[in-house]
Amino acid sequence: MSRKTYVLYAHDGSGNHGCEALVRSTCTILNVDKQNAVLMSTRPEEDRKYGLSDICTVLDKTEKRPLNRTKPAFFKAYYSLKIKHNYTPIEFYESKVADFVKKGDIALSIGGDTYCYGSFMPLFKAHNMYKYGGLKTVYWGCSIEPELLENPDIAQDIKKFDLITARETTSYEALKKVNPNTVLVCDSAFLLPQKEVAFPEQVKTDVVGINASPLIEDCENGTGIVRQNYEKLIEYILNNTDMCIALVPHVVWEAVDDRKILNYFYEKYKNTNRVFLIDDCPCEELKGYIAKCRFFIGARTHSTIAAYSSNVPTLVVGYSVKARGIAKDLFGTWENYVLPAQEIQKDIELTDNFKWLQKNESNIKEHLSAILPEYKNRINNGINALKKL
Repeated sequence: MSRKTYVLYAHDGSGNHGCEALVRSTCTILNVDKQNAVLMSTRPEEDRKYGLSDICTVLDKTEKRPLNRTKPAFFKAYYSLKIKHNYTPIEFYESKVADFVKKGDIALSIGGDTYCYGSFMPLFKAHNMYKYGGLKTVYWGCSIEPELLENPDIAQDIKKFDLITARETTSYEALKKVNPNTVLVCDSAFLLPQKEVAFPEQVKTDVVGINASPLIEDCENGTGIVRQNYEKLIEYILNNTDMCIALVPHVVWEAVDDRKILNYFYEKYKNTNRVFLIDDCPCEELKGYIAKCRFFIGARTHSTIAAYSSNVPTLVVGYSVKARGIAKDLFGTWENYVLPAQEIQKDIELTDNFKWLQKNESNIKEHLSAILPEYKNRINNGINALKKL
């Protein structure tokens, strides 16, 4: 029997290095290669830039293959379009992915929490297309705000997945009520390898890694309060410790580029010679930098996953269920480990949370060392369930 082909979809491009990390770690975990892994991307040029074309076949999801109007499949699709007003068959027939798949192959929606961002229809259409093509569909390594499942359209789409692997317990419990074929895993990026990197030569002390995002500023309750919290934190570290600060971008898409806010901090504090900005690079190198930090404060989920999985005490400036859910699964509570951006009222809250992190550093490292092997083994729940498909 020929090997299954895995189609990875709901992927928006590797300029979000969390998206890149999901593709890389998923391909590694499933032991697939370019011959049987197809990535459907909205930004294929980014994926090639960061090297994903070395591990999977990268297709532009917007490109269409030429229609062969003599094939029975075309007539069937055209009939469905014109008579039944069903666009799904013609969309599958026109998609380049049709050249790579056969009935029984597997389509993985790897966007993580894509239902949480309001654009439901593209997700529904893609799901229907792969179903029509005879593929098994999997909502892979996901999170979802439980109240979204009260939307009947979303719930109906969730029910159609042959398998769901949820990356934290809060989402798992909500999704399993809608689709019993749901298993609990960890985010696949917990198993992402790291590449060896070096900090600038002037760094002679321990390093605090800091990631910030325009998204958390959009979530804040009060103009400028998030940025003020980061400034207070940076000043506390500079004035009360000898540690350096690495500013680590994890998403570089123009509209939500982490470097916009991180460059602001760099320009403000660069004359201290203790604050430096990490250049954009692939996710395995970013994880290498994060793993070298003594502490990490991050807004982007996969920057914090890189820290957690490297045994680095981590504080998350969160804005969604995934931040709270992952922290709760790791530590039994998200309090002190996650500072919800929406709830920040005072400019010292991030600093106060960091002080707690400092005070409990050894206990946190000891706990992560103990729990991570078992926690990472959760991914086997997903692998075994996939085998049953």
